[in-house]
Amino acid sequence: MTNIKEQNEKLIEDVLEVYPATTKAERAKHLGTSDASSCSSCITSNRKSQPGVMTARGCAYAGSKGVVFGPIKDAIHVSHGPVGCGQYSTGGRRNYYTGKTGVDSFSNINFTSDFQEKDIVFGGDKKLSIIMEELEVLFPLNKGISIQSECPVGLIGDDIEAVAKETQAKIGKPVVPVRCEGFRGVSQSLGHHIANDAIRDKLIDNLENDDTFEGTPYDVALIGDYNIGGDAWSTRLLLEEIGLRVISQWSGDGTFAEMELNSKAKLNLVHCYRSVNYIARHMEEKYKIPWLEFNFFGPTKIEASLTEIASKFDETIQEKAKTVIAGYKAQWQAVVDKYKPRLEGKRVMLYVGGLRPRHVIGAYEDLGMEVVGTGYEFGHNDDYDRTLPDVKDSTLLYDDVTGYEFEEFVKALKPDLVGSGIKEKYIFQKMGIPFRQMHSWDYSGPYHGYDGFSIFARDMDMTLNNPCWKSTTPPWLVKPEDDEELKKTA
Repeated sequence: MTNIKEQNEKLIEDVLEVYPATTKAERAKHLGTSDASSCSSCITSNRKSQPGVMTARGCAYAGSKGVVFGPIKDAIHVSHGPVGCGQYSTGGRRNYYTGKTGVDSFSNINFTSDFQEKDIVFGGDKKLSIIMEELEVLFPLNKGISIQSECPVGLIGDDIEAVAKETQAKIGKPVVPVRCEGFRGVSQSLGHHIANDAIRDKLIDNLENDDTFEGTPYDVALIGDYNIGGDAWSTRLLLEEIGLRVISQWSGDGTFAEMELNSKAKLNLVHCYRSVNYIARHMEEKYKIPWLEFNFFGPTKIEASLTEIASKFDETIQEKAKTVIAGYKAQWQAVVDKYKPRLEGKRVMLYVGGLRPRHVIGAYEDLGMEVVGTGYEFGHNDDYDRTLPDVKDSTLLYDDVTGYEFEEFVKALKPDLVGSGIKEKYIFQKMGIPFRQMHSWDYSGPYHGYDGFSIFARDMDMTLNNPCWKSTTPPWLVKPEDDEELKKTA
């Protein structure tokens, strides 16, 4: 092979050979290499996963309850259906928040209607109505309720909208029905969209005619940041340092009241484009609020984003941004000086959801590392288009990659580090490959902002240079004779 592009294309061909013809033809559409011209036509995304293969995707319920609504702290989120979905989706993403759990904050509690067989037969509407009344008695400081429907609810036809309307009239607080049954769509991505539509209809537009809010020219909303490990707090500090006022932050450490206030912002700052671009576009169309996707991973991207954000305001903010950027230079340079010699030249492969497959690339590059493969669990074509500026030409791209494909790609590209989710973590660690769980920062964080960059660098160094890897051997270093010996003792 004469170049990386040809090598990666040959790798894709070899990996696809094991599939039957129909599956091979379908999966080939989802695999490719980055091209500087355009990617919309070079890779297919947001399609149903192939039956019989291992996918890391979640469902529409996971996208709505687990991602968008779940972190809203002052509201109660009822998982309407069997107990398992609610239990699985509660507290798994480390959405940090302030407040007293069970008193004025509820995001870490599993509220479920706990469907039984009789509820499937006779319906769960009446049971849900009783639950709504009980919740108001038990948790009077809640500021509202969302009803997150699970698969059986859509199949039997429970009228959650009627229950929500009736309950809202009784308690005088927002009650938001969300039709996010897990079987809808092809992944959790549709759940994000459904949640955005519910927020649009039941929350964002509530204060559009309210003139009591005293705004300033510097009011912004921070949306699509779920405060994983405290990320939103780090982001908010930087925004406030350059002179902006964050009037709405959601949904990490967010509230219903802040979401209602979002229509009063002068600029929407979008962190996770995939999960909230729908509501950002709605507010741009209805309220003429511009929106901007930003990236606070690593000093290079932080500087670029702060500069672009400041350019939307007057010279006062622009000068403050320059001062803040200059003020942090010594701090992040010390981090680079310490960790770059230990990490430079290391190769990384990523496979995550939301924004991470592209946003974290700059932070790795600030440390001298190289991303040689990246892909999205539930990305759309515009996600891959937005990825192109951040990757080198001919970088391996994979959409909804199967467990088999990902393992084979890793074996062939021989990365020094893999960053993916919990479903992949132990597979690669057992293969002897350093791994970071990049959905929730492997129980670390925050990774946003200048302070977060030092934690990010420390964690990558701690993972890659851990002496434990000397006790394991990655597949590409296993000698044939050793492999035969292992088979005999297995």
